Amino acid sequence: MKSFHGGVHPNDSKKYTAAKPIEAAPLPKKVIIPLRQHIGAPVSAIVKKGDAVKKGQLIARSDAFVSGNVHASVSGKVTEIADYPHAVFGTCPSVVIESDGLDEWAEGIPMQRQWEKLNSKDLSAIIREAGIVGMGGATFPTHVKLAPPPDKKIDTFILNGSECEPFLTADYRSMLEYTDRVATGVKITMKALGVNTGYVGIEDNKPDAVKALQSAFEGTQVKVVALPTKYPQGAEKMLIVMLTGREVPSGGLPMDVGVVVQNVGTVIAISDAVTKGIPLIERVLTVSGSAVKEPKNLLMRVGSTFADALSYCGGLNGELVKIISGGPMMGFAQSTVDIPVIKGTSGILFLTKKDVNADKESACIHCGRCVEACPMGLNPSMLSILGERQFYEEAKEEYNLLDCMECGSCVYVCPAKRRIVQYIRYAKAQNAIQAQKEQAKVAI
Repeated sequence: MKSFHGGVHPNDSKKYTAAKPIEAAPLPKKVIIPLRQHIGAPVSAIVKKGDAVKKGQLIARSDAFVSGNVHASVSGKVTEIADYPHAVFGTCPSVVIESDGLDEWAEGIPMQRQWEKLNSKDLSAIIREAGIVGMGGATFPTHVKLAPPPDKKIDTFILNGSECEPFLTADYRSMLEYTDRVATGVKITMKALGVNTGYVGIEDNKPDAVKALQSAFEGTQVKVVALPTKYPQGAEKMLIVMLTGREVPSGGLPMDVGVVVQNVGTVIAISDAVTKGIPLIERVLTVSGSAVKEPKNLLMRVGSTFADALSYCGGLNGELVKIISGGPMMGFAQSTVDIPVIKGTSGILFLTKKDVNADKESACIHCGRCVEACPMGLNPSMLSILGERQFYEEAKEEYNLLDCMECGSCVYVCPAKRRIVQYIRYAKAQNAIQAQKEQAKVAI
């Protein structure tokens, strides 16, 4: 199979955890549950300090369509609603629950549903109520993807099983250990979308996962495809090109070419919500890096902290230089272990000097390597220069800034060690701020 343009081949560093079965982390003594865990409108707490809550109980919601409900991940007492550290936003209003150790479910959870008898509207409503969002890191509310505008005719569903980020093996282990739930989640999603054509894209360095899902979908219209191992194979636009031959237009979305893509963790959450009534309160993530004594794949409650994960993995194994939420290519560096796990936390990396590029940044030498590596066909060097010099509008209008998916391939190949993605992210943020100001003027 031909591959997509650009991309890189970093050391995948999956050896730490690829053979490690998923372990359920111990029940945390307390959880810190952020009220911002998704793209879209923020939610508001519907509980207050002193309230007793049960596992799976709704604790925050919004009436906005593009939003995601938040539920208690343990039973216990709400001790505080205040700002706490957040992996993406710095700080965020959060509901703190002290566990009572009983881990009791809210009334009516779990339950048994025959999903085959439900229509697409019912399925979408259940998924919305369960607070399911994209668990690959983007955190886009899943029910929104399942309800495209009338002019967007969806005919194909793709399950993203690539997991191309170095170190991360949570989806890989989930495909091996939760195969039936993955298959059920795919079937539910396809019914909700009203489509018959489905693909599962998995990199060919995971042959056992390919085999497991081929067996699970035998006799169906879901085709499991082994894709060439190359980063960022797991990006939506790359998957769509590889599996369907369709190219998402500049500034467009997968639905513009009739496709919806979901992550492995997301379809597992869909299966649990629809068949058992269980909301999204826990997820599988990878804890890895050379600074960890015992790297693991953990099933952790939302609101558990990075410190909880590190403790269960035996603590540190060397001098800690960097903590990353997510993978090393697209993740976010953290300054503390007191960060709570959220729905989009696919991994927690604890890295030593040997894992981290500590070289100083220098001026762009215009070698063109970043252009060759960019899977979106952009000019990352120019985007970084414009971002660095505060020409944000020019970057957006003349160099397609918003098409950048921040995969980090450009940074990986840059001999000048420029922080290209940082400049691009900042330029995007400044454009967003300007757009908000202009909208405010129109409203006035």
